[in-house]
Amino acid sequence: QVQLVESGGGVVQAGGSLRLSCAASSRTLTSYAMGWFRQAPGKEREFVASISWSGKATYYAGFVDDRFSISSHNAEDTVYLQMNSLKPEDTAVYYCAAVITGDYYYTPRTLSEYEYWGQGTQVTVAS
Repeated sequence: QVQLVESGGGVVQAGGSLRLSCAASSRTLTSYAMGWFRQAPGKEREFVASISWSGKATYYAGFVDDRFSISSHNAEDTVYLQMNSLKPEDTAVYYCAAVITGDYYYTPRTLSEYEYWGQGTQVTVAS
């Protein structure tokens, strides 16, 4: 069992940057693949990025377009999402998710693949 708590959201001007953090309550994230999703008002929750438990593999949604970077710091039980060149259409609640896995390079990309979810953090990009 793991509890996830996101932080780092806020209001930023278009073109600005934010770094989201996801802290896990479990002692270690070394057996968890992690991901970030987002949900804008009136829209379905969508995949943003994921990272394997080894940290060796990452995967991004097409709209990221090299603007975001996911990373993990297992010693701190934290996963990050660095977001640069933010656009108004990036405005959404961002959610962290985790799933137990023994696959070294597994980067889950769909909602149903994840077992644990955080409560979300709001990101607002002003034009």
